[in-house]
Amino acid sequence: MDHYQALRLLPDPEFSPTVLLNALFAKLHRALVDLPEPRVGISFPEYDAAGQSLGERLRIHGSAAMLAALSEQPWLRGMRDHIANGPITVAPETSHSVRVRRVQAKSSPERLRRRLLRRHGLTPEAAIARQPLRDGERLSLPWLEVHSTSTGQRFRLFIDQQVHPEPPMSGQFSPYGLSATASLPWF
Repeated sequence: MDHYQALRLLPDPEFSPTVLLNALFAKLHRALVDLPEPRVGISFPEYDAAGQSLGERLRIHGSAAMLAALSEQPWLRGMRDHIANGPITVAPETSHSVRVRRVQAKSSPERLRRRLLRRHGLTPEAAIARQPLRDGERLSLPWLEVHSTSTGQRFRLFIDQQVHPEPPMSGQFSPYGLSATASLPWF
């Protein structure tokens, strides 16, 4: 992940930054699904967990060849009027890294019980005993609204981004550009 490309949302009187970032991320996700391994990673330079905001900037990290391959795809069609797209640039040397990962809340006891029934073949009574009725976990992290093309459902993709005083670590990235183990240069 020695290169990056910065994208910045432009002010728009008709659309909020949140709506534009959701649209940009949806297009990026569809493009990343079509990329071969290894995939690229993403980070949010203006991430604010306390304010539950991802900000108005997005960085795409990867090799120069992978970022060039992504740039050749028409994934930004329809977004060009809403973003400032920077060039593919060498990432500066840094001793800090950032890990950007997805966090899923265990929010619905009913859903968890159905999963226990399906995966472990438990009886409904045993599932209730293992997953008692209680309020679900609530997350206070920034999130993106994602539309699943496979299920047709909308869901919130909660993002946890943490900066570490260590050099970046290589690893696998999901089709969302996120990773639970890999980290990216932070600058």
